[in-house]
Amino acid sequence: MTLSSVVAALPQYSVGEQIGEGGMGVVYGGVHRQLGRPVAIKRLPHAVAEDPRMSERFEHEARLLARLDHPHIVPVYDYVRQQGEHLLVMERLDGGTVWSRFASDGLTAQQSCALVLATLSGLHAAHEAGVLHLDVKPKNLLFTSNGVVKVADFGISQVVSEGATLVTHGGAVLGTPAYIAPEQAMGNALTPAADVYATGTVLYELLSGDLPFERGGGPLAMIQKRVYQDPRPLQNVPEPLAGVVMRSIARDPDARYRNAETFAIDLAGAAGHLFGPDWLTRMGIPVHLAPQVSASSTRPSLRPVGRDTVSLAQQPIRATLVDPVPAARLSGSSTLVPAAQVIKPPSTPWALWLVAAIALLALVVVPFLATGRELPEISTNLANPVVEQGNQLVVNLAGIELANVQRGAEGFVLPGATRWIVGGAVTASIDGRELLLVSNQTPWLSIMGTGSALLLLFTLAYLESNLRALRKRQTGVAAVIASVPLGFGLGLAVWLLVSVLKTNEPTLSIALTCGVLGAAAAISASIASKRA
Repeated sequence: MTLSSVVAALPQYSVGEQIGEGGMGVVYGGVHRQLGRPVAIKRLPHAVAEDPRMSERFEHEARLLARLDHPHIVPVYDYVRQQGEHLLVMERLDGGTVWSRFASDGLTAQQSCALVLATLSGLHAAHEAGVLHLDVKPKNLLFTSNGVVKVADFGISQVVSEGATLVTHGGAVLGTPAYIAPEQAMGNALTPAADVYATGTVLYELLSGDLPFERGGGPLAMIQKRVYQDPRPLQNVPEPLAGVVMRSIARDPDARYRNAETFAIDLAGAAGHLFGPDWLTRMGIPVHLAPQVSASSTRPSLRPVGRDTVSLAQQPIRATLVDPVPAARLSGSSTLVPAAQVIKPPSTPWALWLVAAIALLALVVVPFLATGRELPEISTNLANPVVEQGNQLVVNLAGIELANVQRGAEGFVLPGATRWIVGGAVTASIDGRELLLVSNQTPWLSIMGTGSALLLLFTLAYLESNLRALRKRQTGVAAVIASVPLGFGLGLAVWLLVSVLKTNEPTLSIALTCGVLGAAAAISASIASKRA
């Protein structure tokens, strides 16, 4: 249909040029002829008019939207269903969007908290009236010329998709996948917690400059991460603000704030705690808050403001992402299916786990089977001189020389450092004759014994921490790379500990074999955890 059908459906308005476009329709500027009032005219996709059920749902939703009267909601002045057109006439706001300001000048943490409090105030009013938004994003948060932020495009996504996320066969998503709640993506029952999730994601992005999940992979991959992965912790944002944000974007709706107002109460309290009880007044951003939210914001802080908070409050944060993944266009020719039919649970990389298990098993077995060469043994207390015939004693550990001493009056006196290092057995030679020098003291009094046990515990702890962080997507490629030296260290620790306890000859070839096996097990497990 042409613009003429819009003009014909709205004779009381002067319809101007197109001022916006999205997956849910086109927006034109306009002016009410009698009142001279500037308006924005939302022209819904023709697929809405062509589907009788969708058309009836939207008419019902339009009545609810027209009743919403809140300082932080873009008011709906009129709704027209005529000549195949579905048109919403709304207040026109020319102050830009939160996204445009965030991407250009940036926003401080205080500004971001104030804007999100205004958003939550509007959302709560809509929820109380029975309207869910389901497409909260920085582009749907508009500024008036006086700097008041208002939420736009209420209810359209709810009408078009009945709350579920729809995708085309090509993988384009109807809606904005960067902010979609997991339950919305899967078509489950929706509550205000879905809007809490989207708003929390917006706040996360405003405070960090990035989204709570790794980039890349396209819109379907973006949705899949939100359904099956936990968000990355919010870095460089102090408590309690970081905790409030992370609770708002919990995957489980029951773990989130139950509604926008409880989210706002905690957010206002956290901001007041960090920025001082008068922070909102100092900001100069018009925000209309419920009494309990306002009281939480002005509650006196019990601790002084730290240096990190001062920096957070003053430093503007800008978007590091380009405009999020574009949405699918809703048209009569679109073939849309629920995302739940397309998204598959992440497959378990069994082959990598099998490689890790085999390498780990080999790592444990090899030091026990490799006993070394059959050499004469000298078992002695190394604190005393080694009484043997010869002139020169050389002691080495896997090719590393620990001592080279000449025979004294009472025998070979080892340096103090060597006596502390050696536990179990080491390779020695007297005048070129090779033998095994065995300490008859408890190995736990030596660096070889205690050090190998500590190295084993250290590498195991760090590897477990890395694997857990990779599973939760709290880290990325850096943790996979770090697993290589950690795995190598694990192999060396196992080799040395077994050699000490069994008094085997600690040879370099077995050390390298165990190190490589440990590195192979660690990197295989790390890649598997990252892909899982």
